[in-house]
Amino acid sequence: MPSNYGGPDSVRGPLVAVGGAEDKLGDRIILRRFVDLAGGSAARIVVVPIASSYAGEVADRYRAVFADLGAAQVDVVDAVLREQALDPALARPIEAATGVFLSGGNQLKIATLLGGTPAAVALRRCHAQGAVVGGTSAGASVLSQHMIAFGRPGGSPTQRMVTLSPGLGLTNRLIIDQHFRQRDRIGRLMAAVALNPFLLGVGVDEDTALVLDAENIGEVVGRHSVTFVDGAEITYSDVYQAKQHANVAIHNARVHVLTHGQRFDIVARRPLSPAVPASLPAAELELLDDD
Repeated sequence: MPSNYGGPDSVRGPLVAVGGAEDKLGDRIILRRFVDLAGGSAARIVVVPIASSYAGEVADRYRAVFADLGAAQVDVVDAVLREQALDPALARPIEAATGVFLSGGNQLKIATLLGGTPAAVALRRCHAQGAVVGGTSAGASVLSQHMIAFGRPGGSPTQRMVTLSPGLGLTNRLIIDQHFRQRDRIGRLMAAVALNPFLLGVGVDEDTALVLDAENIGEVVGRHSVTFVDGAEITYSDVYQAKQHANVAIHNARVHVLTHGQRFDIVARRPLSPAVPASLPAAELELLDDD
């Protein structure tokens, strides 16, 4: 984390978008990286389980994992009703956090309960001052300004395949999807990018994360892959004309697939060639051999 964390010249903290179903029992390389970015043994982490229907159980699980990974302090911020989320007291633990982690569940629930609240303001402020903010599954989708609210699976984009809504706005360059290959979501991510090619589509597989630093360089961490859909050079799309659930034509979209240790320049919209092949811990490689 930046040495000037919390100071007037602080560097924006990292974002950690996890595709869901991350390892919580083995090497836990994604959650371990999150704790390290939050300050390791000095980390003050706030878990936000608002997205889940089982918030208490989810909070207990992450509290135990982060404590086991060496975090100095783990608090929980939760709300069932928007009236509760409007309480300024809910923001105080976030203001003091070096890391905030949003659980999976329903991303619309996070946005509708937290949007415009003191807690949401505190989240953006602490991130701007150097805190790492991460989310898994729904918690990953809501990190961006433009959020996939819901949609249908499938390998080809169609009209009405994806519904977008505002997220928490910690990045305005990306639109993030999760459980990506496992739930066959390439079509809906392509449809989302076609709706506004300024956005770079990021599809994160399960037990995999994209770690985005202050210079907008993203590193892939985990067992599977991250798919990037770049629409900046699209020469033709009929997404604005297609009716009902008709197939959508997209010409000249670019797709990149990166694996553990590989990096992507978000501003330049290009992968960075690795100097040497990255490798997962031995336990993770054994899991891969069993697939």
